Amino acid sequence: MESREQQIARHLLSIKAVFFRPQEPFTWASGIKSPVYCDNRLILTAPEARNAVEQALAAVVRQEYAGCEVLMGTSTAGIAHAAITGHILGLPMGYVRSSAKDHGRGNQIEGRLLPGQKVVVIEDLISTAGSVLEVVRVLRGAGAEVLGVASIFTYGMKKGLERLAAEGVKNVSLTHFDVVARVAAETGYIRPEDVARLLAFRDDPADESWIGA
Repeated sequence: MESREQQIARHLLSIKAVFFRPQEPFTWASGIKSPVYCDNRLILTAPEARNAVEQALAAVVRQEYAGCEVLMGTSTAGIAHAAITGHILGLPMGYVRSSAKDHGRGNQIEGRLLPGQKVVVIEDLISTAGSVLEVVRVLRGAGAEVLGVASIFTYGMKKGLERLAAEGVKNVSLTHFDVVARVAAETGYIRPEDVARLLAFRDDPADESWIGA
């Protein structure tokens, strides 16, 4: 029987939410050159994959974060996933803006959140973890008890793992870079010889020698 990580990887690959270009890398907003790009927004337009992902997120919250009272999505990609997962679990949800509004009530946290409430953050993907940790800081600053993060995909980069550990933030991802790469090779989505190049990127994104490997 396949693991949850393998099942979700197959769903992401089946809807072409993961793009591999080891010979013509993508450039992220951070400037990092990457052989892979994961567009989890495509999940929302693929009902079968969407149901698998949201049910898996709900299972993670049940199993890993007992006592969760509120789900908070990251803006903007985590909002829909938090809403659907919240519906499955019968939990309230809200989301955290990247910055406070400059009009109205000036909110950065949207939705009702009371001091002391136990929160799980819903994130679509994690690379260096900077964005999701900023959300955690905002929630902690509002008095919430952040139990951790439930994410769809993580690159498993050393920098991201170290940042999460340094701030005492638990993350449980439905699948991760290594599994997606191996399933992609097994299914002919990429060449088997490309896996080593992909993992070399994961281990050290600053070393671009994998590009010409």
